[in-house]
Amino acid sequence: MLASGPQASASLDGLLVRAVILALVLMTVGGCARQRYISIRHAPHNPLEGPLRLISRTGPRPTPRTEQILRRYDLAQLQEEDLGQTLVKLGQEIASEPTADKIYSYAELAYIYGKKREAVGKTKEALDHFGASVSYSYLYLFEPGLDRFRNPYDPQFRRACDIYNGSLESALRLVLKQNKLHPGEILSIETGSRKFTIEVALHGPWQADDIARLEFVSDYEIVGGLTNQHHTYGLGVPLIALRSRRAGEEATEKYYPRGLSFPVSAFLRVAPHAPGDKSDVHHCVLELYDPLHASNIEVAGRVVPLETDLSTPLAYFLDSPEFQETDISTWGLLNPGGAVETKVKGLYMVEPYDPAKIPVLMVHGLWSSPTTWMEMFNDLRAYPELRSRYQFWFYLYPSGQPFWTSAAQLRDALAELRYSLDPSHTNPNLDQMVLVGHSMGGLVSKLQTIDSGNDFWRILSKRSFEELRASAEDKARLARMVFFQPNPSIRRVVTISTPHRGSSFASDYARLAAQRLIRLPEMMAELSNKLIRDNPDFFTNTELLTMTNSIDSLSPSDPIFPVMLKAQTGPGVKYHNIVGLTPREGFVSRLSEEGDGVVGFQSAHLDDVDSELVVSSAHLYVHRHPLAILEVRRILLDHLAELEAVAGPTAEAPSFMAR
Repeated sequence: MLASGPQASASLDGLLVRAVILALVLMTVGGCARQRYISIRHAPHNPLEGPLRLISRTGPRPTPRTEQILRRYDLAQLQEEDLGQTLVKLGQEIASEPTADKIYSYAELAYIYGKKREAVGKTKEALDHFGASVSYSYLYLFEPGLDRFRNPYDPQFRRACDIYNGSLESALRLVLKQNKLHPGEILSIETGSRKFTIEVALHGPWQADDIARLEFVSDYEIVGGLTNQHHTYGLGVPLIALRSRRAGEEATEKYYPRGLSFPVSAFLRVAPHAPGDKSDVHHCVLELYDPLHASNIEVAGRVVPLETDLSTPLAYFLDSPEFQETDISTWGLLNPGGAVETKVKGLYMVEPYDPAKIPVLMVHGLWSSPTTWMEMFNDLRAYPELRSRYQFWFYLYPSGQPFWTSAAQLRDALAELRYSLDPSHTNPNLDQMVLVGHSMGGLVSKLQTIDSGNDFWRILSKRSFEELRASAEDKARLARMVFFQPNPSIRRVVTISTPHRGSSFASDYARLAAQRLIRLPEMMAELSNKLIRDNPDFFTNTELLTMTNSIDSLSPSDPIFPVMLKAQTGPGVKYHNIVGLTPREGFVSRLSEEGDGVVGFQSAHLDDVDSELVVSSAHLYVHRHPLAILEVRRILLDHLAELEAVAGPTAEAPSFMAR
């Protein structure tokens, strides 16, 4: 007969804990399997591959409409025999009577010929024809004299955009093999028959020396970690810019992680010239845009959307070995002391600090790291209305230590950051911060907005703190944990799958296993033991002082949870809660507590919050659930709406237009 009630629950706890121990041992001894986010494609993604039959056995071929133009001007047979001479003849026809169809056909044929010359190693000739393709497709898209013939509903119009993008990418690939594109410099390039001077201009918050090198988005494919790929269609070549580590002369430098890469879209602005112009020197401006800063540009008096990709550069960054070395989810759980000693912790930014934007700080939970937020981050910053007003920051901490220790470290980190970025406290946007915490990270976040009073100290002792016998340094270290005030810069806290009343997962079995596996810094243990030794009969609860790890700190019997629930919060702070609830199906689910599988519903639920949403999801995935992401979006939009209602509408709404 199957056991039920407390016996079944204890048995289930034992099974779960044994599984956790086995997983931790395997990960510690054998190492974690590296999460892959991106892979290299066998061939670059190219939307022209089908229409122009780029990889067919017969080689690249023009589209039927271009073939019709060639037949009309008796160039079809010549195109089969000598494509280069065909372009000469077609150029003469354009010079005598420029039409949209002929100009488009020239751009298409020049691209095809460039591909053929590139395939046989004729690099200069290939570059010559890619440049011509860019010029003629640009002419087709923007020449004012063609306005009455240009039809954006015609598939040819979109194909002209693809030819512009494809020929520009092909040209950039050849240029980058021999040159580095340094913003602010002017390149002189000689092709088979032309000379180009190309000014390289960077637009956006990044600086010229931030770019170490450029990679092409089309070379890569997202294979894991990010469900959605946020790609917008327009003109330009989406690139991945690898950031250079700088000497740290700026206050923000220490907040950028190693291996950081960011999105860039390249657009070549072609100087106007008359059809058939045979000038030897062509002047162009290669503009590099940060698509988070500008998604539209102005060309020839019209608004033009940029072709952008926000997700692939993010996946490239997450996949980089430099960043993977800082992902301490398991190490930070098992050896939090080692994580602290190597300083692989703290606040991180993956975009340039912008004083005009409100920070959203994301705080991970137990056995985790900031990578757990990438699904939500990837989706939230894809909304222009959010990325125009918010900047996303991340807090990395060793999750093996008690959560109130991590909360104290976060208080220090936020104070240091504010002093570095705004020592005079004059930036109002830094006083509208939003914290989003998952699991234990929700507790760490909420502790930033609580007034401790004497309530937390009374958990430890009924005597006055001033009576404690200890050095000034040791007393200060203890005071950081038990005496604190709300951070006035934090206006909202979003807790997701947070054990507000502890978690039954932190059972006696789990706590025993954690005590065997998790090693806290010796310095922390020495301080606790010294305080107890030097103050006999002073503490009514020594367990909190001697608590060895975060699993212990999450026990439902921990006296800190009732104190946190009743504590005075900062004035005007709003709280939002998202709770996970898994379907009660199967034997194990029916035996376990109702909730998300780790945190019971009664522990995760809160009554006195501004909003609460229940999501059908397991604990590890609640913050990645589409409904949870949409809820955070709603909260952030509400925050902006309330600020606008108080301060009045902004002078000008962000347009994401670069000029």
